[in-house]
Amino acid sequence: MQDLFTGFGLAILTGVLCVYVVLVLLFRSFLQPAAMDRIEALMDACHKRAQPIVMTTIAMGAGMLPTALGIGGDASFRGPMTIAVIGGLITSTFLSLLVIPVVFTYVDDLLAWWARDRAGRSNRTNITVASPSQ
Repeated sequence: MQDLFTGFGLAILTGVLCVYVVLVLLFRSFLQPAAMDRIEALMDACHKRAQPIVMTTIAMGAGMLPTALGIGGDASFRGPMTIAVIGGLITSTFLSLLVIPVVFTYVDDLLAWWARDRAGRSNRTNITVASPSQ
């Protein structure tokens, strides 16, 4: 039964990580069209979104800490879930503020290279040869 609650905690963490990532990347997408460089917009988005993300992590972790430490009723039953959630919150904060922006820049570079490559190939194949009668 404890594994079931731990699974519930991990499902919650997946949602929290997705919300964190959406906060950072959407904020970046609002900043980049405003004549900001991609890296500068991403750094600014992470800087401005870091405080709410860290505050949420601390509040949720502090709220679950008594159960994780075994204080209170049903602590032995819900302890594994709270330990998984606290560890996952710390990991998701690290991922959303440091790892995901780096991965985003690599994927964005890859997509830009792919678009340039496709445009170059389509220009080479669409060259028409003028007929001698013209």
